[in-house]
Amino acid sequence: MSNNTTPQYRERLWPSLWLLGILLLLLPSVMLIVIPLNAALAVPIAIATYVIIAGTLILVSPKVEVTGDSLVAGNAHIPLSMLGDVTLLGSSSLKRVIGPEADARAYLVVRGHLHQGIKVAVTDERDPAPYWVITSRKPQELARAIENARGSAA
Repeated sequence: MSNNTTPQYRERLWPSLWLLGILLLLLPSVMLIVIPLNAALAVPIAIATYVIIAGTLILVSPKVEVTGDSLVAGNAHIPLSMLGDVTLLGSSSLKRVIGPEADARAYLVVRGHLHQGIKVAVTDERDPAPYWVITSRKPQELARAIENARGSAA
């Protein structure tokens, strides 16, 4: 018997490595700004700026979690009993679902560097969101975890 709060699936949607790499361009930019004021502090301030911005991006990266009774994505959670069909989304279907076919009421946890995910229908009539779209590095595992957790709860 599994505990309802023990995650059956957990993923953190970390910032991409290319984004953290591009942020390295801040180092010379900040140094050029600080050098006229205090050349000795230019490098430490540039490094501190990079660490603060990169650290903030890492700290605020959303988590996706399936427990025995709920799905958590970002700051929202929903009971598994309120979820309908789970659809795997490849790159082109993800673009359609969050683009031209998007419903403005949908709840999205999407990271631009992840090109696959899932769409989960919401069956709760009181919930204004008709579905959730969640990007993932492992959408098959996420969908399987939702289905398995629902099966265990039934």
